[in-house]
Amino acid sequence: MISTPSPVTSQPLAPSDCSSAGQTPLSGQTLKNWLTFLAAGFLVSVPVFIEAPLVRFCPEISVVMTAGWLWLAFYLMKRPKTHLWGDLLFGFSWSWLAGASYWGWFRWEPLIHLPVESIGVPVALWCLWRRWGQVGNFFYIGSLLGTAITDAYFYITGLIPHWRQLMQVDPSLATPIFQSALEQVQTPWGMSWAVVLANCLLGIGLWAIQKSDYHWWALGGALLSTILVDSLFWFAACLA
Repeated sequence: MISTPSPVTSQPLAPSDCSSAGQTPLSGQTLKNWLTFLAAGFLVSVPVFIEAPLVRFCPEISVVMTAGWLWLAFYLMKRPKTHLWGDLLFGFSWSWLAGASYWGWFRWEPLIHLPVESIGVPVALWCLWRRWGQVGNFFYIGSLLGTAITDAYFYITGLIPHWRQLMQVDPSLATPIFQSALEQVQTPWGMSWAVVLANCLLGIGLWAIQKSDYHWWALGGALLSTILVDSLFWFAACLA
């Protein structure tokens, strides 16, 4: 006697099955990746537009504020819901300390800009080796790389003398220096290198945000926002 197979009853897909089978909505991790990206971009602009003017008047306060940033970072990292933001703030603390040190006392000498900005590199590398604080340390490394590429542009295009002059004159007398620097930037040599270095930042930044981990998005946010900040400076020079 040949037995016939029993009929197979099809079960309706649960809502979670339907979403996994089709197009899924914006996931929680994707949203947090974008928030990390935007927060990193904002924190890159803070030392440039807020800290740099502040340290001209009282660099000591800016240095002391680093302790406050670190305290807040560790406080947020103790809580699971805010750990990510505390981690990011930890890396930002090194950028803040370096910015306060350089723009407060050494801004007249561009040759030591990058060494001073690298003040947190030993701690960042040690933390990354221990796989601790990856989001913040990747942010710091990304912002430092953006600084290095921007500084490289100043060296390649011969803008270092203009940097020194701007740091020594009264802001009301800076317009002729801005105009002279802009003429140098708008040469074929200056424009070509601007495109090359901007594409370097763009390429690394876009590559980083193809990853799924938060620390890569922090790196990408720091690099891509460097392009925005540099563009704003160029625009300000055009209006001067």
